[in-house]
Amino acid sequence: MDLFENKLSANSVISPLADRMRPRKLDDFAGQDHLVGTGKVIRRMVDSATPVSMLLWGPPGVGKTTLARIIANQLTAQFITISAVSSGLADVRKILVQAGRQRLRNVKTVLFIDEIHRFNKVQQDALLHAVEDGTITLIGATTENPSFEVISALQSRCRTYRLEALGVKDLLALIDRALLKDSVLKKQAPTLTDEAKNALAALAGGDARAVLSGLELCVDLASQVDGRLLIDIDTVKEAMQRKTVHYDKDGEGHFDTISAFIKSMRGSDPDAAIYWLARMIDAGEDPLFIARRMLILASEDVGNADPQALVIANSAFQAVHVIGMPEARIILSQAAAYLASAPKSNAAYVAIGEALSVSKETPDAPVPMHMRNAPTRLMKDMGYGKDYQYAHDYEDGFAGQSGLPEGMEERIFYRPKSIGFESRIKDRLDALWPKRSRK
Repeated sequence: MDLFENKLSANSVISPLADRMRPRKLDDFAGQDHLVGTGKVIRRMVDSATPVSMLLWGPPGVGKTTLARIIANQLTAQFITISAVSSGLADVRKILVQAGRQRLRNVKTVLFIDEIHRFNKVQQDALLHAVEDGTITLIGATTENPSFEVISALQSRCRTYRLEALGVKDLLALIDRALLKDSVLKKQAPTLTDEAKNALAALAGGDARAVLSGLELCVDLASQVDGRLLIDIDTVKEAMQRKTVHYDKDGEGHFDTISAFIKSMRGSDPDAAIYWLARMIDAGEDPLFIARRMLILASEDVGNADPQALVIANSAFQAVHVIGMPEARIILSQAAAYLASAPKSNAAYVAIGEALSVSKETPDAPVPMHMRNAPTRLMKDMGYGKDYQYAHDYEDGFAGQSGLPEGMEERIFYRPKSIGFESRIKDRLDALWPKRSRK
């Protein structure tokens, strides 16, 4: 039987199109070629039936649950799925006991936890032993950066794989496959104009579930024209309740728009920055992604010309995380306006780049003896810390003793600009270190 064929009786309850079209094998899986393509890590893992516990990080509708089901099916394992939103510690412990019993019967268990970032530390801790000893193969799905939301002990026991929003080509392929393979749609035989199909893919925002649900709604709303069920651009607009936006989260629209946003702030144009911010919000961009980019810009482009920029950007990130949309748009706007209006300096960004380059060239340069720590008597006798000049013992809290390796005492990496607050930093460093010309 065809993988997507649905045999329906007169009394069948028809499941949604997105569920009917859920692939059962990797060959039918849309997107994520960097993970499931020929020779890629998850493809090799599934083919060899030797998966490891993992965290699947990515936006909604990119196949995290489907991928977990495919892995479990390949393993011939029992597949248990729970949501961290509605499940607690007692549920987890019950599942682990059951998995332990199944293990004694040589039955593998794949535990899929959706929204795993919503589990607290205690709930995540409860998984550690079972993951480590192989009682379960854990697959956690999260839309949030695991580095911030998943405890380090659990991260170390799992591999993290980043799933990307689907590209327009992938979504168009899903639409075509649904029209060709789904038994319900084949009976209805809708006709989509090219304009409607492209708009439907663009408005789905990289989300496979959204594009299939949108297609299903379009069929319900479509009108009979010359004896055929026609879906045109107006049908798509009505179904999606949004005007068409030339923006997809995995294509040029995404990268071009975030680039325009960043460059507008760097160029001290708050009006342009807020316009591009609005475009991203209107297109459904992840607000935390926008906030993270502003955090980077606060250090890379504003820097010490206005040290408050990083504080404000970080506060904005935290506030967006707590509040969420739609109110988060106000916080993003405030932060973007501040960063765009602030004086600019990339001196810190340039400094670390140059220092890293020199560090690679001088990996064995010893720490000067006077800069070394001397916690034991032996180390003191060997000269560790000898002649160190404690800055606070000197006028203005400055001893004038270089902390760089021998032969690099006057090397300069940080060159503050005569802009904003950084001009004050420059004046002070020029006075303290006259031999280090910071031009």
